[in-house]
Amino acid sequence: MDQQAVQQAAQLINQAHHVVALTGAGHSTPSGVPDFRSTGSGLWSRVDPMVVASIEVFQQYPRAFFDWSRPLTRLIMDAQPNAAHVALARLEHMGKLKAVITQNIDELHQRAGSRRVLELHGHMRESTCRQCGQVVATETFLDEWLATGNVPYCECGGILKPNVILFGEMLPRDVLAAAQVEAMACDLMLVIGSSLTVMPAATFPEIALERNVPVIILNRDPTHYDQRATVVMHDDLEITLPAIVAAFEELGNKER
Repeated sequence: MDQQAVQQAAQLINQAHHVVALTGAGHSTPSGVPDFRSTGSGLWSRVDPMVVASIEVFQQYPRAFFDWSRPLTRLIMDAQPNAAHVALARLEHMGKLKAVITQNIDELHQRAGSRRVLELHGHMRESTCRQCGQVVATETFLDEWLATGNVPYCECGGILKPNVILFGEMLPRDVLAAAQVEAMACDLMLVIGSSLTVMPAATFPEIALERNVPVIILNRDPTHYDQRATVVMHDDLEITLPAIVAAFEELGNKER
């Protein structure tokens, strides 16, 4: 691990007043939640997302989505926040981090203690009936679905769709708007575990960079923003992010 990069990142956090984090699937892979785009191991390397995770397919053949997402949901339920989740929550509790913009649907940020989490791609907490529009807590059918694989239905007879964003669906407007406001307001952006290839999440670092805001990228693989970022680290997130937060705390203790 590059200690100079750790110290530089800590200094940037120390100097900032409004830090915003953008997190992707790589933030949760150490917790056992697979990502989508890694060559060979990513979920989309095994199945065509348009066959199992598009709104068009869901409308015509919902079982394809439920059969595919069932084992993934089990993994998410069994997953625990990792050290990077905990470090990010700690940064918020210390008053530096103002928001987490996440592409993840696993709620590990919230379970680690993060309070302001903007979920761009939705979540599993609630489901909406495709027929009558009723919103129900997913936990009302979760155990039965995981045990039997039966497609969940509303009392009106419509199919209940978890409130995750499928291909072909619009992102939640209020969440997207709030994320754009944070990208415009931040004076430091952390990009953690994101390949920065999925829109519109990939536009947020651009918003920051256009305002000459420093960007720190922590990701296993290179991104097309690396050359423009102030700090880039391709090491294990469970090591780098806690080390940066610890170095920031040490700086604060010295100043006091």
